[in-house]
Amino acid sequence: MTPTCSAKGCHAPAVWALLWNNPKLHTPDRRKTWLACDQHRSTLGDFLGARGFLKDVVPASQVD
Repeated sequence: MTPTCSAKGCHAPAVWALLWNNPKLHTPDRRKTWLACDQHRSTLGDFLGARGFLKDVVPASQVD
């Protein structure tokens, strides 16, 4: 099964993995993952970044 974008209603193949962490809920080393297509990479990243949660963006092929 091909991983798909995490944006609501999007079924496009995931190209990017947005690694994030909510410091109020997670230990500093924990990384949660949202997957994104090229179209939604910036909007998902902006959402996480505005909250200070975004830690890294890597190609989806680099995550399990």
